[in-house]
Amino acid sequence: MYVATLITNPDAPTLNQTLVDSLRNAWGGGDIVWLSPDEAAEFSVTRTPDNQWDVWADLQKMGVDLVLQPTEGRRKKMLLADMDSTMIQQECIDELADEAGVGDRVKDITARAMNGDLDFEGALTERVGLLKGLDEAVIAKVLAERITLMPGGQELVATMRATGGYAALVSGGFTAFTAKVGEVLGFDENRANSLLAENGKLTGDVQHPILGRQAKVDALEQITARLGLSEEDVIAVGDGANDLGMLGRAGTGVALHAKPSVAEKCDVRVNHGDLTALLYVQGYARSDFVCA
Repeated sequence: MYVATLITNPDAPTLNQTLVDSLRNAWGGGDIVWLSPDEAAEFSVTRTPDNQWDVWADLQKMGVDLVLQPTEGRRKKMLLADMDSTMIQQECIDELADEAGVGDRVKDITARAMNGDLDFEGALTERVGLLKGLDEAVIAKVLAERITLMPGGQELVATMRATGGYAALVSGGFTAFTAKVGEVLGFDENRANSLLAENGKLTGDVQHPILGRQAKVDALEQITARLGLSEEDVIAVGDGANDLGMLGRAGTGVALHAKPSVAEKCDVRVNHGDLTALLYVQGYARSDFVCA
């Protein structure tokens, strides 16, 4: 059996009974379950429809995300999440670069790296080099003034942990940011790169080895082994090319507001919903959500 889940933006919900009924009837689905009025609904189907992606494309134009997946095992025991543009709404290095006066140059490199057009490690090294001489205290300033949480993140982490899940934040960004974001959101652990500093100034270098695409896969393997879980027990979420390894290996890999070149490689794509979409995909209703 499979389950079809329809999700829309919770701030401007566009899901209506007629639309859900129409799709359920066309696909010969089971009873409709509303996970949240006007925002998320699901129904079962016996097989994956041949026109799944054509329907997905049509629904995208209506502001609705469609996820089709096996019913069995969809509720996961571990969350593995990227940070930049996933659990927070910014790219930390871009915000630091703005403070250093090299914002436009760094943002261009970041965009190409996240799209997969540049080698991640080389791109990170180049960008960090442009931060050389920046006052280390700027990190705290950026955290306080520029970083905002992605909507739904607190509910996602709190709900999964309240039901026995484990949450790991794994970023190609920096520990100075993951430590704070991880603490605020309630993650069990965080992994990232360490910016190097001397005499209160950034040196323009990062501690090696650099945590990139493979390191995220390594985290998936290591944490599941330590907890006695399988990779199928994991729901992973990210938006950039360096997330594709972990998204492909996890039981459910979610491309969240991802670059087109990344989204097309993932079966679960959330373009309109927020991070609570990861709860709906697992079958949680809004009434099940735990507030942090």
